[in-house]
Amino acid sequence: MAARNNKIGFVLAGLLLSILMASMDNTIVATAMGDIVGKLGGLDKFVWVTSAYMVAEMAGMPIFGKLSDMYGRKKFFVFGIIVFMLGSALCGTATSIVELTMYRAIQGIGAGALVPIAFTIMFDVVAPEARGKLGGLFGAVFGLSSVFGPLLGAYITEYATWEWVFYINLPLGLVAFLFIAFFYKESHQHQSQQIDWMGAVTLIGAVVCLIFGLELGGKTYAWDSPQILGLFAGFVVLALLFLYAESKAKEPIISFSMFRKRVYWSSNVIAMFSGAAFITASVYIPIFIQGVLGGKATNSGLVLLPMMLGSVVTASMGGVLMTKTKYRNIMIPTLALLVLGLGLLTTLDEDSSLWTIRVYMVMIGLGVGSSFSVLSNAAMNAFEPRRRGAASSTLNFLRSLGMTMGITVFGIVQSQVFTRKMTDSVAGAAGEAGASAGAPAGGLPAGMDLTDPHALLSPELRQGIPAQVLEAITHALSSSIVQLFAWAVIPAALALLASFFMGNEKMVVGEEQHEYTAGH
Repeated sequence: MAARNNKIGFVLAGLLLSILMASMDNTIVATAMGDIVGKLGGLDKFVWVTSAYMVAEMAGMPIFGKLSDMYGRKKFFVFGIIVFMLGSALCGTATSIVELTMYRAIQGIGAGALVPIAFTIMFDVVAPEARGKLGGLFGAVFGLSSVFGPLLGAYITEYATWEWVFYINLPLGLVAFLFIAFFYKESHQHQSQQIDWMGAVTLIGAVVCLIFGLELGGKTYAWDSPQILGLFAGFVVLALLFLYAESKAKEPIISFSMFRKRVYWSSNVIAMFSGAAFITASVYIPIFIQGVLGGKATNSGLVLLPMMLGSVVTASMGGVLMTKTKYRNIMIPTLALLVLGLGLLTTLDEDSSLWTIRVYMVMIGLGVGSSFSVLSNAAMNAFEPRRRGAASSTLNFLRSLGMTMGITVFGIVQSQVFTRKMTDSVAGAAGEAGASAGAPAGGLPAGMDLTDPHALLSPELRQGIPAQVLEAITHALSSSIVQLFAWAVIPAALALLASFFMGNEKMVVGEEQHEYTAGH
């Protein structure tokens, strides 16, 4: 028995390392992008470095989750680790922003297998009575690494080189690979079934068309251009084909019948909307600290630490409370904190103190933490083992969809507001500064692009901007980010509303104890 427990310990360690890597890389480049763009160029394409990873991860989640139900967890999880490590190694060798984007997509494919299958394997290998506590631990690591990414990225770029943002995954991935390859023995029988190729292809195509249309619209191409309209039309057509394919497939990638369970559909809705709200704060608070308050990358990363600690607290508490009370009794008060925290972020301005921001970030962390542990367990506990891979992957897919849409849609809002504010105030300030100082280009450093907030993240660049112009720019940036947070309150409030529909479900372990004992 002791030897078996030791093996499970190694397996859980490998799973946690994999979750740490995959979720951390969602956000690790947020504070490293200034340095990466400085070395590789391509300021106009920097957003793709994050989007390529998230789109590839998101598209792969439901596919790998379903395949793991059909053919076994281990082979696809090991495949995910290998592909993720390959993508990480390639990212460190990139010589242009386009190459880096392509390699990040490879990383994302690997991550698409790691996150959902890791939660499913944990659910398979541990005793039912331990799933709540371990679910809390897994959720805490997921939330912690998502928030820890920007902080780690800031320190790596300041004290090493940006390449190590990606190379750090190699030793972690190797350890995870060895633990899973040698210590994880699957006990469940898996039955070969027909692969839903039509569903897989149309799902990936729809996701790619949607994200590309949102990212390129208003920037590379006008919103009413044939390219953008074509991408949105492609999304609609492929989404309809996907819905048709899933209704006809014997073993669909995403089974709509699973959404008949009240606790399952509500958990998925909460995951999607809370993910959108959470990632918005994670990405734009560092930009606010650097661009508005003039802090260093490490300052912007450190301000996320309170959020990280708050999320760990409620993720762990949620895991413990799952067997004692209803899921909704955990989710309702914590999501109310998320709404309140985001609402308080709308009061920030250029004079806000770091301590004020830290308090608000603690509230957001406390508000989102339980969603990382409670929702995955609520989704999987509703189904038998052969459907848990699909249940976990669909929830993680929708969470990632929410995060991707949050960054993209709210990023568009922020960009539009920022541009409008600058048009109203910065041009005049630049003209006054240029007239008084005799500076070129209306008082601005040569080649500076004011259409992107990341242009303000470099302390060296800020020093070259006349005081009147810098004040006007930071005011425009501050106003645009605060409006962004106001919009982010909406998905947080929708997540809170959905939590009231979770019903009276809670984690029940007695029904599965016999099944677990027989299988182990």
